[in-house]
Amino acid sequence: MRPSYPFSPSHQVFAAFAIYAFAMGNIFPRIGDVQLAMGVDKAALGLGLIGTPLGTLTSITLAAPMLERIGHRMVLMGGIPLIALFLAIAVHAPSPLVLFVLLYPVGFVIGCVEIIVNVEADRTENTLGYRIMNRCHAFWSMGFFSAGFFGAWMASLGFSPQLHLGLVFPLSIVGVWVALANFVPATKRIDETVETAPRFTLPSLAIILLFGVSASAMLLEGASMDWSAIYMRDSFAAGPFLAGIAVAAFAISQASSRFFADTFVEKYSPVTFARCLLLIALFGSLITYFSISPIMSLFGFALMGVGTSAIFPLAISAAAQRTDRPAAINVAALVQLAFTMFLLGPPLLGFVAEHWGIRSAYGVGIPLVILSLLTSGSLGKHALK
Repeated sequence: MRPSYPFSPSHQVFAAFAIYAFAMGNIFPRIGDVQLAMGVDKAALGLGLIGTPLGTLTSITLAAPMLERIGHRMVLMGGIPLIALFLAIAVHAPSPLVLFVLLYPVGFVIGCVEIIVNVEADRTENTLGYRIMNRCHAFWSMGFFSAGFFGAWMASLGFSPQLHLGLVFPLSIVGVWVALANFVPATKRIDETVETAPRFTLPSLAIILLFGVSASAMLLEGASMDWSAIYMRDSFAAGPFLAGIAVAAFAISQASSRFFADTFVEKYSPVTFARCLLLIALFGSLITYFSISPIMSLFGFALMGVGTSAIFPLAISAAAQRTDRPAAINVAALVQLAFTMFLLGPPLLGFVAEHWGIRSAYGVGIPLVILSLLTSGSLGKHALK
């Protein structure tokens, strides 16, 4: 039988974001251990990691009609534990090629869950009449922080990645059962239509500019998720607990910022707020690149978490508000560009880290942040016409 206590609509969505992030986030503190077990360099590891974003891009592009038939509740109840299960299998990979193959279904299910949680957040926001999207993503960051801390704890106790990720699977089942068993999908927006974006959408110049705004945030977020534990290990010979805390430091600062992002956007403007965040991200990148101590690096990761917290949601909102093409087409074009960055990010950063050192994986983000600052004006109302 289902738990008898219902959650409010917003709390259901918050819980879905948090449990989803916890299910997918536990692998990141253990990537260094996976690399050592396979006995490969960072470039090869980066190629193996492509499996996840490629699977995600596939499902985001193709899976929406299927998900409507399955139903939002079933996707969340089944998909979140499946992410944890597939990750528990993937960490047994003996080589980057096998890791790539095993991470592809992880990414595919992540894309399915990503679609549903964001649609539910948008519909719930419309029903309530006030913004909750950034708070939803704050709960995602909180779930990711919990994963980073839990992963660091498991590593410090000497648990192997295989045992650690194996434990996350039943924890995810319990989480979705307690929080989402009574999940009721939100009512569709009145202005929703049957019109859908084409599966592959060419970006306009305006969308390319919006991608320029968000590219640095996506690269730095990927670098902090994928490489921070290895950065701490290679730069400071940090133990497993401190390496895992680097992942958590990024996530908790990102979560804290997202809780207040909507207030700042309404009080100031998307352009002003984005430029402040990008300057913080730039400062965090510089600190991480030039850091001389683990504590200094953790501070850099925390600043990058703040700096990347709301850039992509702001770009998505700007794309949806444009009037040159239907909102669905503009959003689809931006999302496809974004996941192309996620697709190219792991091998690019792996290649850079292997040939110029792990710190260079964060140095790459510095010119991209400058590019984002130069294109941030595209978030303004004058650019929406």
